[in-house]
Amino acid sequence: MSTVMLNGTPINVGGRFPRAGDPAPSFMLVDTNLQDVALSKFWGRKKLIAVVPSLDAAIGLTIAKKMENLGYELENTVLLTVSVDTPYALSRISESDGFRKVQLMSTLRGRDFHKDYGVMITDVPLSGLMATALIALDENDTVVHAELVYDINSEPNYAAATAALQPASAEGEDNAG
Repeated sequence: MSTVMLNGTPINVGGRFPRAGDPAPSFMLVDTNLQDVALSKFWGRKKLIAVVPSLDAAIGLTIAKKMENLGYELENTVLLTVSVDTPYALSRISESDGFRKVQLMSTLRGRDFHKDYGVMITDVPLSGLMATALIALDENDTVVHAELVYDINSEPNYAAATAALQPASAEGEDNAG
């Protein structure tokens, strides 16, 4: 069990949050077209997964918009924003905000995601929602970055996550020539 903050109040979060080097737990989420989407669909591509309580919350929409912008910078990377919102709500938000790069995903039929990814808020009144997090996976679904954001209403460290997704430069490359 982990603890995060919400406006200065501690909130308990259940499940095991992944760590760098861990194999990513499989998942089944639902897209804006009510289609089931498994982690395996993205095999061979890098993944950047933002977890938010809701896209109807200001922090959720802010993070989704940042993810959309990152989609124009990152190559061979799938960007997902996961929330408990219904696929209908996600579709409405996607259309109104013009999302093209980030895929909005619901845990409608994938409630195991909450526990498997260690983001399950267990305290009332927020129980059932997820804590804010940012998780980066390599092409083989190994966790290369994982941040459970200390305050639910704060943004994650996008720079650290994207740096973890970049290929390591060859040592001595700068001295070649």
